[in-house]
Amino acid sequence: MTTFEAPSIVWSALLPTLVVAGAAVAGVLVEAFVPRGPRRVVQLVLGLLAASLALVAVVWRWTEVSSSGPQHVIGSSVVEDGPALAAQAVLALLGFVGLLVIADRTESGEGAFVAQAAARPGSTAEADATRAGLAQTEVYPLTLFALSGMFVFAQANDLLTLFIALEVLSLPLYVLCGLARRRRLLSQEASLKYFLLGAFASAFMIFGIALLYGYSGSITFSGLSEAVPTTVGMDYLLLGGAVLVIAGLLFKVGAVPFHSWTPDVYTGAPTPVTGFMAAATKLAALVALVRFVYVALPDLSWDLTPFFWAVAALTMLVGTVVGIVQSDVKRMLAYSSIAHAGFLLVGVVAYEQAAVSGVLFYLLAYGLATVGAFALVTLVRERDPDGNVTGEANHIAQWAGLGRRSPIAAVGMTVFLLSFAGIPLTAGFVGKFSVFSAAVAGGQTVLVVLAVLASAATAFFYVRLVVLMFFTEPDGDTVVVVSSEGLTTVGVTVCLAGTVLLGVLPGPLLELAGQAATFLP
Repeated sequence: MTTFEAPSIVWSALLPTLVVAGAAVAGVLVEAFVPRGPRRVVQLVLGLLAASLALVAVVWRWTEVSSSGPQHVIGSSVVEDGPALAAQAVLALLGFVGLLVIADRTESGEGAFVAQAAARPGSTAEADATRAGLAQTEVYPLTLFALSGMFVFAQANDLLTLFIALEVLSLPLYVLCGLARRRRLLSQEASLKYFLLGAFASAFMIFGIALLYGYSGSITFSGLSEAVPTTVGMDYLLLGGAVLVIAGLLFKVGAVPFHSWTPDVYTGAPTPVTGFMAAATKLAALVALVRFVYVALPDLSWDLTPFFWAVAALTMLVGTVVGIVQSDVKRMLAYSSIAHAGFLLVGVVAYEQAAVSGVLFYLLAYGLATVGAFALVTLVRERDPDGNVTGEANHIAQWAGLGRRSPIAAVGMTVFLLSFAGIPLTAGFVGKFSVFSAAVAGGQTVLVVLAVLASAATAFFYVRLVVLMFFTEPDGDTVVVVSSEGLTTVGVTVCLAGTVLLGVLPGPLLELAGQAATFLP
């Protein structure tokens, strides 16, 4: 008779995740018991406090790991090491800034979310809920649940934990994408597409997990790593399972050919959710992908390199070429996100420790610029002939002359666009340089040349928007930059400061990223 031995749990190492998950559960109780009036303020304070405490907990755990070394947290299912803590620190920062943008309201008191999600678009119930000033405050615990899933996703060390964390972070995002205040049908379509395609990606992953378990008899990354060297010849269980699991991760990264959801979801989702999702989900998925490839399948690098090479090249090509012809700002940023996924995959192909540190830095730089850019998009609004401010002005032509209407907003957007393009003195330049130089050291010179050419081409649609804002006459008075409660301004200021500071003085953070780049086997 076999006996079950409970895994040892290091509760202190789980503190960052427990803080965020506990705040999410508390947010559900707030929805049930706190009166409607103060509920939004309570939820916002709870969310910001959770993100801040999680960041403090990560810093504390970093000091412990630096002195005592990485460790397994729940048996061998979850680990605490440099990449996991680095990812959690960035996620906590992005969660804090993202919550600020999510919570903000315009000067007229209008938020980004529908008053009553269950009401049919255009119905009397929806109109009544809007007039009553109802607020969809469930968005705060949903955001925290997604964030807690991302925390676990970055430190998952076995296949089942990886899959469970993927579902925990995905399910709240499916709901959040369908809660836009305006263009409700487009938002619900985006939510449905994301859910259906996400279900296919989850099916790929679980099928791949089954194949890998059938091959190795283990679900742990270490067990899979030990089984790979014993393979003689071509093992289709191993390769098929590995590719299917990687496909599920690449879906969250937004890489070609698993990218088709990205433009539609980014366009239809509430813009604050788009910014948070684009930055945080990509970060968690990339760290999980790198851990899976570097820890579970290090001896399969020769076989996987052509696959990653093709995916990275196609991702850069599609993101760049299709992004150039976009006329919608959010869709342009969506294809920009796809192109950046390709640049990040160049670092994955390198199979170098320096590439891991470069990817971590790049993800921080990209995340700050992404949240900041989408935050500014929420403030650029259309104005009807009667002077009423309506929805977001997402057509690129509507941004013409923005530098004259609101110089501060235009300058902020320009900084973020220059960081996306990889212009020196921005964090984006340092991130790209770190990843590309590590890839060259790893023998991927041809792929780096393609990446540099694609990066130069993406600069076209970034500079096009800058030219429109500063060097083109505005077409009438149909666009306005609205004032808000100031939360978006705080978030954009944090993102701007980080983008510029990391571009001018990247040394200390690059050193920390280098220290954090070692995975626990």
